[in-house]
Amino acid sequence: MKPTINSFLFDLDGTLVDSIPDLTTSINLLRAELDLPEITQEKVRSYVGDGVGLLVQRALPAELFSQKRRNRFVEIYTAHLTDETFIYPGIISFLEAHPDLPKAVVTNKPQHLAEVLMERLNLTKYFQAIIGAENGLQKKPHPDMVNRALYNLGIDPAGSIMFGDHHVDLRAAYAAGVRNCFCGWGLGHDDGLTSNYRAESTSDLIKIFPGKDS
Repeated sequence: MKPTINSFLFDLDGTLVDSIPDLTTSINLLRAELDLPEITQEKVRSYVGDGVGLLVQRALPAELFSQKRRNRFVEIYTAHLTDETFIYPGIISFLEAHPDLPKAVVTNKPQHLAEVLMERLNLTKYFQAIIGAENGLQKKPHPDMVNRALYNLGIDPAGSIMFGDHHVDLRAAYAAGVRNCFCGWGLGHDDGLTSNYRAESTSDLIKIFPGKDS
């Protein structure tokens, strides 16, 4: 018998949305300011998952990275946040299949960027909490952000599921006592970790976690 599910927690980039085109544009605009050549979407894809600071650090030569350039990237990215970013097909129907389950986003993206992105893509209405970086919480894989989401939802961790495309999501869930579901369509990798559930495509979600009318 499966434990009762009382809430869903979702990573953002690579789980709910594909933000690689806009992240790539923004990284390359920053690189252009430094007279560096463009890098590919595939290269940027390999850099994401651990927050903005590490993304920029990985995308620049070590001697050119600084907090000032990290902040400059955030300025550029804010202007291009939803130019081409899109919600993965099947995500909305899955969210709508579970209208009574409390939901939160738990992302290493800076809080204000996460909030703006979700508002522009009309995702905010599906979630009771958005937990982003830079709120005095340690980023995933530390459990801080997951714990804050559970606290905000008033939910017991044993009944929650964390969905994510990166090993930091799995590690944060385990550390917080939350079950997890690895999302194989995303941007990251599982680093060899075993997840409680695994969805290779968004269409697998409703098969693993059926809604009331499924």
